[in-house]
Amino acid sequence: MTGMATITGKDISDMIRHWLDTPVGGYLGSDYGQDAKSLLQLAQTDGAAEAFLQKMQKDIPALQALPPGALNLYGVSSGVDRVDLFIEVAGEVIQVGG
Repeated sequence: MTGMATITGKDISDMIRHWLDTPVGGYLGSDYGQDAKSLLQLAQTDGAAEAFLQKMQKDIPALQALPPGALNLYGVSSGVDRVDLFIEVAGEVIQVGG
């Protein structure tokens, strides 16, 4: 088919960055967006990271087409009381809040 658009890796990264920059409720009548700061306040053993990724996939339907394991969330300690969050999508790393 001619004229069919292709979504690139950069497009996916841009979608994730937009989602990360949008607070929940940032669009009237929609719960699109994230609240990463609240994620840091939850015990990760309760599945908070998985819920964060599931919300991202719900808000960005193109992510649902990615193979299993292509979307990951990592926390890296940086200092005594600080954790930096990173999202890896298909090999590209995006810092949450960075």
